[in-house]
Amino acid sequence: MKIRFLLSFLLLIVNFTNGQKINQQRLNELSSQFAKSSFPLLKEILSIPNDAFYPNEIEKNVKWCESQFAKRNFSTTRISTEKAPLLLAERKSKRAKKTVLIYLQIDGQPVDSTRWFQESPYMPALKKRNSNGEWSEIPWNQIEEYDDEWRVFARSASDAKGPVAMFLSALDALSKIKVNPNFNIKVIMDFEEELGSPHLPKAVTDNAELLSADMLVIFDGPRHITNKPTLTFGARGIATITLTTYGPVVPQHSGHFGNYAPNPAFRLSKILAGMKDDDGKVTLPGFYDGIQIDAKTREILNAVPDDEKEIRSRLQLGSVDKVGSNYQEAIQYPSLNIRGMQSGWINEKVRTIVPGWARAEIDVRLVLESNPERLIGLVKSYIKDQGYFVTDQVPTKEERMSHEKVATFTYEISYQSFRTDFDSEVGVWLQRAMEKAFGEDPIMIRMSGGSIPISPFVTTLNIPAVTVPTVNRDNNQHSPNENLRLGNYREGIKTMIAILSEKL
Repeated sequence: MKIRFLLSFLLLIVNFTNGQKINQQRLNELSSQFAKSSFPLLKEILSIPNDAFYPNEIEKNVKWCESQFAKRNFSTTRISTEKAPLLLAERKSKRAKKTVLIYLQIDGQPVDSTRWFQESPYMPALKKRNSNGEWSEIPWNQIEEYDDEWRVFARSASDAKGPVAMFLSALDALSKIKVNPNFNIKVIMDFEEELGSPHLPKAVTDNAELLSADMLVIFDGPRHITNKPTLTFGARGIATITLTTYGPVVPQHSGHFGNYAPNPAFRLSKILAGMKDDDGKVTLPGFYDGIQIDAKTREILNAVPDDEKEIRSRLQLGSVDKVGSNYQEAIQYPSLNIRGMQSGWINEKVRTIVPGWARAEIDVRLVLESNPERLIGLVKSYIKDQGYFVTDQVPTKEERMSHEKVATFTYEISYQSFRTDFDSEVGVWLQRAMEKAFGEDPIMIRMSGGSIPISPFVTTLNIPAVTVPTVNRDNNQHSPNENLRLGNYREGIKTMIAILSEKL
């Protein structure tokens, strides 16, 4: 009898240690408790400037991460690159048979502080909606009695320091209740993601053994527009192009030289306008070659509970491009996008001149079925077919005068797309954890339209990857007044506790 009791007691301990006794109610309690206790941590990390163009700022973030992970019994290793390092934090678990690599982004987009409705983007502001529906700042010390609909406004609140604070808080929660994951954890931190992670592919190749794992989990990005628990099984890659056309060597008076000196802005506009038809489809022959939406894929895409009318309403669009028959189909294809244009001066600096040059910054979103070099080549060939002499440098006087039309064309392929099967080991494991946390199946998205630098891990380490988004979609990421909904912060902590305590 005593032996049976002892065995039952030991089994109870084992089950508890492996996280089997953390049910949905317990997860709710833990996430609420550790959301409140970790608000100072969230405020602290958001207060550290993190523009990757400023190495001194990045070094402060690296040191902060080293300190925080060391406090949680992780060993840390800096992986050197030509510029900002990657940081690897590692913690082993007894009798673990699997290793999970976790990706976190630390850097953020540059800021224009004049367009933020607070003292500084790096001074987190707590806000709630007032009676007029506008965001009104409230004292930070009121956060202890927060409402789920309140938000923290700061650069990287959602993209992607908020998830970093969630992850650290989830580790603290598990430590508090003495639950250890039954797998080894490696955390790779990227400090140049907003620059396109230019040094990451080489770093992964050079450190493949150090980074080796069985699967990759990415804590980044917004949930589905319904704000329900979401898993994303892929993402498009990205390449960028800079295209410049030329007029007079310096801007000229439009009265004296209009009708004589060709205007580079008109020339650039004509090039760009010819790349798409009125339905928004790329006109370059072969741009969409290799992409097919078969019946099984269409079923997966149609299972995502998108409301097309709501999407259009949010974006205030009277019509949409017709690359796909709906939003989910559209992001299965490569895209060609003008992300910025410049020529001459506008607004209060406007002047009557023929500009000296016109420039377009273009991004090409990539999918697995498309070769990025081929897509870039299609764009370049199209420009040549318009009668342009194309160079990869600022043209010389001789080049300008010996050709009727001259363009500078440079490009960079940042990283390719990736895609993971729903029924992969990592996919099934994450689905199980999310169901435990929320009592329902997560929304399953085949591929997101945005890009994250994950393909180097997938291809070099030969491991599957899945993204676990946690933040609110209306977070203004990459824009002024970026924010994080506190209900999402709490549920993000719950999500990560559930994943870290789920047996592999």
